[in-house]
Amino acid sequence: MLKQFLLLTVIMLCFHNAEAQLAPGFDKAEYIELMKVSARTSAEENYYKKIAEPQRFKMLYQSPVIGLENLWDLWNDGKGTAVLSIRGTTTNATSWLANFYAAMVPAKGQLQLSTNDVFEYELASNPKAAVHVGWLVSTAFITRDMMPKIDSTYKSGTKNMIVVGHSQGGGIAYLVTAYLYNLQKTGKLPADIRFKTYCSAGPKPGNLYFAHEYEAMTQNGWSYNVVNAADWVPEVPISIQTLSDFNLSNPFIHAKGIIKKQKFPTSLALKYMYNQLSKPPSKAQKRYQKYLGSMTSKTVQKTLPGFVPPAYYASNHYVRTGNMIVLLPDVDYFKLYPESQSADNMFPHHLHPQYMYLAEKLK
Repeated sequence: MLKQFLLLTVIMLCFHNAEAQLAPGFDKAEYIELMKVSARTSAEENYYKKIAEPQRFKMLYQSPVIGLENLWDLWNDGKGTAVLSIRGTTTNATSWLANFYAAMVPAKGQLQLSTNDVFEYELASNPKAAVHVGWLVSTAFITRDMMPKIDSTYKSGTKNMIVVGHSQGGGIAYLVTAYLYNLQKTGKLPADIRFKTYCSAGPKPGNLYFAHEYEAMTQNGWSYNVVNAADWVPEVPISIQTLSDFNLSNPFIHAKGIIKKQKFPTSLALKYMYNQLSKPPSKAQKRYQKYLGSMTSKTVQKTLPGFVPPAYYASNHYVRTGNMIVLLPDVDYFKLYPESQSADNMFPHHLHPQYMYLAEKLK
């Protein structure tokens, strides 16, 4: 009898421990539950009232509106798992400003948020890694408010934390995740916190060097971006690739020297073709940085008094980042959500209901 009791106790303890663990890999039911959470973070009641209530998680905290019209929620299931849910773009012009402030900055450095407030960050160690400056500003404000809640949540015994964000919230979720992982690396966050990230409809957060490090730190099933193939938002920001965006060991670095060694008029023809191919992207990148960096920063300074625009990274090579879960629309989907070219409906395939409809169809 004693042996049976001990065996039953061991089985129950194993089951309890298994239930408390956050599992790697994409989980359809987990994603749909998180979308129910995200919908309540992202918008007002008129938006989410037709979306079912979350069954697993309950909201414990909602931040004030901070930064560039940013906001986040803390949810918990009472069984060892918390959710850090980041709001996406709102109808407020300041919220859109975070998107349009689209120059790149190094993925490691400082941001002068106000006269006496400097945000130090590391999202990647490679000096060639760069990220979207507007979403980095948002990340600075969000993580400042988030850190005390992570600390108190951890001290209460919760060590599993899921980061989720839809749309702009997905773009910011990439950077928040990288920031938290690097805090763990430097010992500023407990190493036994297990983070998992669901970006949903997330746009491109940075360049290839950032993507490589992000994918390495979250590989083996700890981060996903769920994308509706008909949605345009994951396709932005516009990406411009120049010759300087390649790894140092590449054939283009020696092109001019090779061209000079060719006989005339071959050298002249090759030089002309090389310039025709290399100069337009370079000029486009400089214009991108001028309009969506230097000029846009003036509006940011009006919104955030004391903000000092950082030195920009000379690239706009935005790339898809992380593991992708692709939702493929079918005929039935397009009957419910037809294509739209109307200025009054810029997001026919982008909102929570469209994503949840397609997610339900995943096998």
